[in-house]
Amino acid sequence: MKKVIRLNKKEGETPLEALENFRIKNKEYKDIKMTYAGRLDPMASGILLVLTGDETKNKEKYLALEKEYDFEVLFGFNTDTYDILGKVINNYELTITNYELEREIKKNLKSFIGESVQLYPMYSSKTVKGKPLFVYARKGEDVEVPERKIFIKKLKLEKIRKINNQKLFKNIEKRVKKVKGDFRQDKILKIWKEKLVVSEKNVYLVASFKIKCSSGTYVRTIANSLGNKLKIPALAFSIKRTKIC
Repeated sequence: MKKVIRLNKKEGETPLEALENFRIKNKEYKDIKMTYAGRLDPMASGILLVLTGDETKNKEKYLALEKEYDFEVLFGFNTDTYDILGKVINNYELTITNYELEREIKKNLKSFIGESVQLYPMYSSKTVKGKPLFVYARKGEDVEVPERKIFIKKLKLEKIRKINNQKLFKNIEKRVKKVKGDFRQDKILKIWKEKLVVSEKNVYLVASFKIKCSSGTYVRTIANSLGNKLKIPALAFSIKRTKIC
């Protein structure tokens, strides 16, 4: 029986669902103590590190490991979660070309490299006064958002592609519908439909990146921060954890 298991968490699953699905398929782990070391958002996919038996006592060691991700940034939209599983709170008709966007991104990427301080997203499981931040966010309650130091070792732009509004909505609808539980899916998809299906804007830009960063770095916050630097609404369109080292 393995002490450390590298699960491939599917997009739409929570880490707990991924763990329980593994138990169902692998009966020998049914009564074994298990925990995951490092979360992945429901809309993120990729490697989820799971510890079993006595190895669960060493969780802190595994939490400190660096992570690598492939991720995409959709330009033209902000959501309250910084990814597609959120309410659109701002959208903007892009007038920038692929070439201009590439130039501006490359100009700003260096500012992310090294140590910095990152605020936890309001829609996260980080607890403040015994409650996860997302509880405060849903109720519209004020709370002092904690921050943590992060370190980005590598951040590289891979390519930029175009996607039209109809394909974009179908893509978002299909992926959001994979998520189970109460994540406001109906309200979220209604807003996306209003923004995209009746939109006169036909084409949006999606940029692909690779990042190597410290444990606890929120990649969707990186996407939002990049948009802020460029003064263009932006969100994490997709996130895949490719390596834990």
